[in-house]
Amino acid sequence: MNIKKKKKYTLISSDENSFSDFYTLFLTHKNDFDKEHLVLLISDMLKVSKKEFLQFLDFSEHKKENGTSFVIVNSNVNIDDFPENFNIVPTLQEAEDVLEMEAIERELGF
Repeated sequence: MNIKKKKKYTLISSDENSFSDFYTLFLTHKNDFDKEHLVLLISDMLKVSKKEFLQFLDFSEHKKENGTSFVIVNSNVNIDDFPENFNIVPTLQEAEDVLEMEAIERELGF
């Protein structure tokens, strides 16, 4: 797991050989990022099922309740297979756009 602090968010990318290894490592560190906006870049080389992606749903909802953003980047998924409030996008640029839109929503009180 690679962690890079960006100006407006923290980027976490996978370098493990399996999704389960990455997810286990993420769980051990997730509380370290409680007050940060997170972008999770999951390698397209990892075979990840819809069920596995949905393991992040509770964490995503927790982040939103705390006024922070959480976005997953992976181009191998069909975005329509996931709940509308679950931010999963195919590119890092789109993830940054989501972060910006959510920041505006928070400023407007949504």
